[in-house]
Amino acid sequence: MSMVIYCGKFYCQTNKDYLKCRQIADNPCVSICCENYSIEGKCRVIGKPYDIPDFINAMEKSYPDAVKRWSCLPEECVLEITPTLVKSWIYDNNVPYVETWDFSNNTYRKEKQ
Repeated sequence: MSMVIYCGKFYCQTNKDYLKCRQIADNPCVSICCENYSIEGKCRVIGKPYDIPDFINAMEKSYPDAVKRWSCLPEECVLEITPTLVKSWIYDNNVPYVETWDFSNNTYRKEKQ
């Protein structure tokens, strides 16, 4: 999935008829992973790609082919994810740690595993 980040939130586009959109309508809690990061958040549909200029601008910088192929399709919608919890698995001097940013409680911690 092509994802962009701006204004402290994550955005992507998908087909409004896909199962994930129906599931998000029932339960907006989502989780995404990339490399050594796990991001939990609240997700919502915010409109059609070309109705959101900031989204299109961000997507065109990183994924111009995806914009050309998919953004104009009538069933496409934009998902906005507001992060609530981010975890990163890291090594510090060969010791494994998990860093946790809890945006709901405005806290950070680094714990040895």
